[in-house]
Amino acid sequence: MFYVILEGLISALLIAGGLFAFIGSLGMAHLRDFFMRLHGPTKATTLGIGSILIASIIYFSIIGGGTHLQELLITIFLFITAPVSAHLLAKTGLHQRLKYLDKTRGKPVELLEEEQAETPVMHSPNRE
Repeated sequence: MFYVILEGLISALLIAGGLFAFIGSLGMAHLRDFFMRLHGPTKATTLGIGSILIASIIYFSIIGGGTHLQELLITIFLFITAPVSAHLLAKTGLHQRLKYLDKTRGKPVELLEEEQAETPVMHSPNRE
């Protein structure tokens, strides 16, 4: 009975991981600009690969009779490096002044500061 529950958990993690990886890849292909495309591989795909690796940890711990640290180390490394690489890519995109759509919600602070510096500020005359 215990193995049936664990097999169900492993199956659910594999299906969820596959769905998240597929959704992340689909988002990367269909989103419109660089900054929106950045979310696909860094969020959904990371969660998908993480789910698959956790299923692998559970499976090989049951079959092998002991805990396998290789998958755990890969999972930790993935969860640490994915946000860092996404941050570096986003900063590079800002530095390169890559185009983004006006439909993209919110503007990066770096671009707002440049727009404010370029537009002249109209001051009202002092009324004394």
